[in-house]
Formats: sequence, C-alpha cells, structure tokens
Amino acid sequence: MLKQFYNWIISLSERPAAPFWLFGIAFAEASFFPVPPDALLIPMALARPPRAFGFAAIATLGSVLGGALGYAIGFWVFAKLAQPIIDLYHYQAAFSAFQQKFTQYGVAVILIKGLTPIPYKIVTIAAGAAAFNFPLFMAASLVTRGGRFFLLAILLRMFGDKVRNFIEKRLGLVTSILAVAIIGGFLILKFI
Repeated sequence: MLKQFYNWIISLSERPAAPFWLFGIAFAEASFFPVPPDALLIPMALARPPRAFGFAAIATLGSVLGGALGYAIGFWVFAKLAQPIIDLYHYQAAFSAFQQKFTQYGVAVILIKGLTPIPYKIVTIAAGAAAFNFPLFMAASLVTRGGRFFLLAILLRMFGDKVRNFIEKRLGLVTSILAVAIIGGFLILKFI
C-alpha cells in the first residue's frame, strides 16, 4: 500500500498541474491543513531536478501567503473565540505573559520552528494570537520557509538520483524516520 501511495505521489508530481497543487498544499499547510508540502515538493524535485529551485520558490510563496492567513486566523478568531474564555477564567495575566514572551522571542520561534517538520500553522496562528508584528512575521516567514525549501531543493539537485533510489529501496524506513522526525518536532514544540 505504501509503495502504491509513493507511486501515486510520483505520478502526481509529474503532471502539468503539480505546481498548482504544490502552491495550494503549501498555502493550506501554513494555515489549516495537516499535510506538509514536502510530500509533493520532494517527488516533484526528484521527477524534474532542473526545476527543483522553481518548485522551492512555489512552495515558499504558498507557505508565506498561507502563513498570513494563519496569522489572521490567530489574530481574529482567537479574539472572538478564546478571549471570552480567557476573561471567564481570569487568565488575562497568563495570556499577557504569553504575548510578552512571543514579542521577546517571536522571531527566534518563527525562524527555528519554520525549519522543523512540525506544522507551520502552529507558529502562524500563535503569532496572530500574540499580535506579533505582522511585517516582521512575514519577513521571518520568508527567510525560514525559503531557507527550508531551497535547502531541500539544493540537496535534491545534488543527490537526487541517489535519494530517489534510497527512498524506493527503503520506503518503510524513510516513512518511519519521517514519522519520528514529526513526533520529535511536536515534542520539541512542547518543551520550547
């Protein structure tokens, strides 16, 4: 079943509409969708290595624009839904402390977490909820998401055939390592 899914992703990555799908997935992942754009970016870059940097640019643009939506969700929806609960339980001081921490460490949080396999929507929504400086948020998002996707594109351009062969021979191992990395990212998020 895993091999069939892998083959389906590879075939999707070779279609003319694949860049649109990549943009949409990157946009959605940064605001509300659980699937990371790497799931499509990697096979697209492996299928067409000369276009890896273009695909990285598409993923970056989609992720940064999706991050703006995630920020808006955190900023506007949080105020409408969570603020009454904070007020009800008298957690204003705790939330104020959270906002101060995000103001103090927000750029570092955005830069570090934007490079990890944890869902970027957690960062974007938290930035909006903390009312973090929006232009600074967008600039940090561009740096961290661009860094992540272009680094991936560089690696895939350099080692594409070897990576593809490795993935195809050891698909179970690769997916297990990816699952561990995602879980590890969530654990790091919990303690930072």
